[in-house]
Amino acid sequence: MKESALTYSQAKQELEEIVSAIESGELDVDALTEKVKRASELIAFCKERLTKTDEELQKILDEIN
Repeated sequence: MKESALTYSQAKQELEEIVSAIESGELDVDALTEKVKRASELIAFCKERLTKTDEELQKILDEIN
């Protein structure tokens, strides 16, 4: 899935699936490496999205006051 088409909810769901797969122990070492790398990308995406949303909300609140 392209990052530009990814939503926060989709990223969160994919992260939850990765965590479940890791916790279940069903991943081999190669797959584990890829999943951890993808989780890192998803975490960065979510963090960026939350920061942007926070900034937009703050701007709206500042305009109201």
